[in-house]
Amino acid sequence: MALSVFELRKFVVPEFIFGVGAIDLAGQYAENFGAKKVLIVTDPGIIKSGWLEPVVKSLDNHSLPYVVFQDVHSNPRDYEVMAGASVYLANGCNVLVAVGGGSPIDCAKGIGIVAANNCQIADFEGVDRVTRAIPPLICIPTTAGSSADVSQFTIIADSMRKTKMAIVSKTLVPDVALIDPGTLITMPAYLTACTGMDALCHAIEAFVSQACSPLTDLHALKAVELLSKYLPLSVSYPENLEYRSYTMLGSLSAGMAFSNAILGAVHALAHSLGGMFDLPHGECNAILLKHVMAYNFSACRDAYEKIGEAMGLSLKDLPASQREMLILSTIDSFREQLGITKTLGDIGITETDISRLAINASVDPCLATNPRVPTLKELEEIFRHAL
Repeated sequence: MALSVFELRKFVVPEFIFGVGAIDLAGQYAENFGAKKVLIVTDPGIIKSGWLEPVVKSLDNHSLPYVVFQDVHSNPRDYEVMAGASVYLANGCNVLVAVGGGSPIDCAKGIGIVAANNCQIADFEGVDRVTRAIPPLICIPTTAGSSADVSQFTIIADSMRKTKMAIVSKTLVPDVALIDPGTLITMPAYLTACTGMDALCHAIEAFVSQACSPLTDLHALKAVELLSKYLPLSVSYPENLEYRSYTMLGSLSAGMAFSNAILGAVHALAHSLGGMFDLPHGECNAILLKHVMAYNFSACRDAYEKIGEAMGLSLKDLPASQREMLILSTIDSFREQLGITKTLGDIGITETDISRLAINASVDPCLATNPRVPTLKELEEIFRHAL
């Protein structure tokens, strides 16, 4: 948690439109950005859910031609980015519209990088390595979790190395995010739970990050408050637009926090799991969160206690050891309440995988802002506790 309001900090967010009907503004914004031809980046699940249709209708209403690129999987691959960039360039596109969860949005950012810089996507792994601005990017999120629609991150799987590449650059902040809570209505319960836990991890890791600030703290704590209240309700009552809207607002707040404060060990370890085994990112975060918090607790006790209070816990009269136990058990029971009950062992991870997983996690950029600096053996132990 930030110690001083006088520290010099940068805070970057895109323009965003929040509310039911925001999706219908895609054509207007594409026209505002001077679109001649639009590349829509999405995936088969979004098309099946029907959320491509209002985007296409909006572009048609503004007489804007488009091409649809839908060859995007969960944990988007480097070769999908390169294929999308080829489609973008071959069709003379000059604006990107991403429709979906984190995967299509991250893929669209990668496509923009390659199209603008004429290089392999792997050349940009790391921080501030994108030299030329990407084309105008309109993001339309259909999950409440990744917050890729407001962040300066993209995460792309390296298919050869079996790792995830984190690319961080101000140039990746979208030009506008059209955040429409109505798109969440079609999300299955388990996907709602996993993406929501991703958002909660964003908020918690941003709040204890070594790069946090008073601005990021405000958004992180509000996100914890909103998500802890409304995410379970969204899972139980998926068609309730009020619950969905507050969950989406929590995700947005978490996104603005982590995009500026960066993340921590939960995401470093989850990226390693996703890169090696193509596992769902939100589920991995949910499984790891308690174990990383237990490791970090001695370094950020006060901040974790504020998180506990934001989740509704009464900690005032408890000794420190009991406060810690209550916070950690609440995190675990919260994910179980959402229906996420698996361990890493349940999703196929074994002891023999741990060494390589820890090595990959140790070089993830997210680890740089974790409140404790873990050794390789400590990373292995966190994975081991989560089996």
